[in-house]
Amino acid sequence: MEHFEAPMWALVGRDEEFVLVRRFLRQAAVNGGALVISGEPGVGKTALLDGVAETVAETGTRVLRAAGVEFEADISYSGLNQLLFPLYDAFGELAPAHREALRVALGFGTGQPPDRLLVSNAVLLLLRSMAVARPLLLVVDDLPWLDRASSAVLGFVARRLVGTSVGFLGASRSHTASFFEHGGIPELNLRPLPPDAAAELINQRFPELAPAVRRRLLSEARGNPLALLELPTALSEPQRLAAASLPAVLPLPQRLQSLFASRVSQLPESCRRLLLLGALDGTGELGVLLTAAGEYDLDDLEPAERDQLVRVHSSTRRFTFRHPLIESAVVEVATSGELRWAHNALARTLVAQPERRAWHLGEAAVGPDERVAALLEQAAHRILRRGDAVGAVASLTRSADLTPDPVERSRRLAQAAYIGADAGGELTNASQLLDDARRASPGGSLHATAAAVHLLLNSDGDVRTAHRLLVGAIESGSHGYDAEDQALIDAMHTLLLLCYYSGEPAMWEPFFTALDRLTPEPPELLTVAAATFADPARTGQAAARRLDALVAGLGDEGDPTQIVRIGTASIYMDRCPDGRDANWRVVRLGRDGAAPARRHLGVLLHLCFDDYHSGRWSEAAELADEGLHLCNEHGFRFFTWYFQYIQALVAAVRGDANTNRTITDAIHRYAAPRGVRAGEFFAHHAAGLNELARGDYESAYQNAIMLSPAGTIAPYVPHALWGCLDLVEAALRTNRPAEAVAHAAAVEEANLAGLSSRLALLSAAASALVATDDRAEELFEAALALPDVERWPFDLARVRLAYGEWLRRTRATAKSRAQLRTALVAFERLGAQPWVERASNELRATGLAKPRSATRPAVLTPQEREIAELAGSGLTNKQIGEKLFLSHRTVGTHLYQIFPKLGITSRAALRDALAALADDGDAGVRLDQTPEQ
Repeated sequence: MEHFEAPMWALVGRDEEFVLVRRFLRQAAVNGGALVISGEPGVGKTALLDGVAETVAETGTRVLRAAGVEFEADISYSGLNQLLFPLYDAFGELAPAHREALRVALGFGTGQPPDRLLVSNAVLLLLRSMAVARPLLLVVDDLPWLDRASSAVLGFVARRLVGTSVGFLGASRSHTASFFEHGGIPELNLRPLPPDAAAELINQRFPELAPAVRRRLLSEARGNPLALLELPTALSEPQRLAAASLPAVLPLPQRLQSLFASRVSQLPESCRRLLLLGALDGTGELGVLLTAAGEYDLDDLEPAERDQLVRVHSSTRRFTFRHPLIESAVVEVATSGELRWAHNALARTLVAQPERRAWHLGEAAVGPDERVAALLEQAAHRILRRGDAVGAVASLTRSADLTPDPVERSRRLAQAAYIGADAGGELTNASQLLDDARRASPGGSLHATAAAVHLLLNSDGDVRTAHRLLVGAIESGSHGYDAEDQALIDAMHTLLLLCYYSGEPAMWEPFFTALDRLTPEPPELLTVAAATFADPARTGQAAARRLDALVAGLGDEGDPTQIVRIGTASIYMDRCPDGRDANWRVVRLGRDGAAPARRHLGVLLHLCFDDYHSGRWSEAAELADEGLHLCNEHGFRFFTWYFQYIQALVAAVRGDANTNRTITDAIHRYAAPRGVRAGEFFAHHAAGLNELARGDYESAYQNAIMLSPAGTIAPYVPHALWGCLDLVEAALRTNRPAEAVAHAAAVEEANLAGLSSRLALLSAAASALVATDDRAEELFEAALALPDVERWPFDLARVRLAYGEWLRRTRATAKSRAQLRTALVAFERLGAQPWVERASNELRATGLAKPRSATRPAVLTPQEREIAELAGSGLTNKQIGEKLFLSHRTVGTHLYQIFPKLGITSRAALRDALAALADDGDAGVRLDQTPEQ
């Protein structure tokens, strides 16, 4: 019987079903009726019965309960005895014939076995009489295990309750034969929990589960509540915390074994062997199964098909288990000899698939085997290139288990620890693997040190110590600076980030020394990243074409590590928009649990940068929230300031000054004591923008010079590029013209225009702001005429605002109004409220008493127009988001703004409204508006 003591949290996700059953019972209490709840084993039928029975009893209804028991299925009327025993004293109210028939049938009297119809009528009359005083509810669980006689009587009774105050509520397993004939009785099919409810249930009961373990359990349970509650109990504590790897097939705890394993054990050996091959292969390919099976053939699967354990699809040549727990049961009942036989058979079959073959050889091995260990290590590298960090760690860990040499074992464990810490997102597991590596061989390795660095960053966050450890390991290593040594190259990429986090020019010296020593030459990506990420103002332009070539190859790139590293090289060269498609691929994989958490974080940050600079602020904020959630979920505490920075930027441009200050203060409190100067630079940039928005130009200036002193572009502080225009504007508004001129000159001398169109716009605007009156107009016009600047709507609008302000001061009123109106349109569309007010004030100063709003009806931005057209064609918000790389919530927000602009209230009216715009000469997209990319 699948009964378990279920508190009310066991009904998580069952609100709808609970309401339906209660509604039925309210009707049954007045007019009688029957309902059968069906569903797979463990789906929660008993929990629902328990919850309903408890609730109904509180209303005054009398509840009688019984449950089928498998070992009592041959005892006639045993189920009816359970159900009616509480009414024994009322038997005397029945007519003698009915009373005696019932007493004999239930074992309370002696005599000839009564006629089944007589017993059925006696039960019906008894229930009717007992329901006169108060409603009665019969609750019968596990109907398939009810004895034949009780099933027949209760089936008879359940169909004749209309007009009484008696309700019948039964539960039956799907696809299971039963003596209880419930045809014609209403049935509620209880389905597995939806994903959100399943996650809520497992989080409530097992909040300590590591994220990857939780995802695996959710996948295996497929919404089965009993599986969600029981599977974690079969795991060890290290496995639950991801400090130890999970087996390929999860073990079944005793209660799940009672539901599934007993059915498997009863099958013929030939059938069980085929099922075992299928469970361990995991693909469902009949060709693989039958090749590995040898003497067995497809006919041997028939008993499992008849018992509803598997489905065989002849058209696709595949077979599937009806539930993953059946797979677990198949493995659970197999002996160790049968498991080795199956793994070896599959390894012989999968010669052309080295990863799968290596895994099966590893599972079949019974002792150290360097040949198999080497194959598993090779497989791990291939798995990692596909982005499966968890699979790579598992393969390397098994490889280490089979490695006879302690030094090699330590190296493989260290490599697994590095992958887990750098990419996988399971820091507890990485820490345990690192400890194992040190115990196997105390000498250490580059991967061991790199793993320790990642763990150190996410615990203490001490950048200087982490930098010192990694530099020491690189300089004392036995790698000979071989550029083909992957451990060395991984360590160099980690060192690149540590140098950046430090914000100290001196920290870069060991990195470039090691880079110069790599032979025969450094990898292209590492060289480009060193030029475009470390100090792009001085070295970025020379590497721009090489970076563009790397970015162009992202369309075919499947390795999340490469995608993130190319994205890192792209940040300060403003190439993040060009990697958007690849970044979104990793995000989708990450959300599905198929991409490493650390890589998921990396691409989220790159998308946040792109969204912010491209004016998609709502999406930037959403992705920043997602990033912070991942940081908290996976223990990546160090990287929270990345996403807090995005939140602070969005708060600044939208005019939420208090939120900006709260966030930037938090970044400073974390970063300063840990030597994370990059975090401090981020905070100063966001805080300076906030003060510019508020009009506190002195504070804005003080924040700007923390990024870079006026008159120079600070070396190895690439973020100084993003604050160059802020510094010039703040210096001019605080009566520091010399500093403003000096900084604009430094920007021009650095030729930032050669790095990206956005930096070209900022550089040109800085020169225009400090120019003499006879040159300013020419320089502003030149800035606005630069190619591709429409990609950066906020920066472009700021330049237009500055130009309009200058034109007003020189009394070129008509020209001033044109620039200010266009800036106002962009600011209103972006939601940049402080700049909306500033542009409006400037327009009023030109003599316009009430500047015309930019948000008048029937004026759509290019992005709004595209969303409207896709929605009008019938696409859902999710489908539109996938096409435009937006979240479905962002699409919904746009449509919420589009409808009133077009004067409509539904999607159905979109096509006509857009056609009307076209008839008006495409008034919805105007040349004087800044397109939203």
